[in-house]
Amino acid sequence: MVHPSQRPQAIRNALVQALAAEHVEVVDDSAQHVNHAGARSGAGYFRVLVVSSRFVGLTRLAAQRLVYEALSSLMDRDIHALQIRTLTPEQWLL
Repeated sequence: MVHPSQRPQAIRNALVQALAAEHVEVVDDSAQHVNHAGARSGAGYFRVLVVSSRFVGLTRLAAQRLVYEALSSLMDRDIHALQIRTLTPEQWLL
């Protein structure tokens, strides 16, 4: 388990490494969910924006699957909920 204060950076690192992400934003929304059942396990609630050329030609669902795969080692104990937005570099520039 990653220390809660280090989770956003661990998420960012995993996404950059696995997806050659050009831009990653991680927002920790865990404080807004402290009374939810999922928070009792200690796992966090996060929003991510990932910009990667790996998403070119993929459906939104396929791109999100790549994100889940990249974060698979964190999903069991560190991430309870994840909101994902994926963009190609071209979409990011628009």
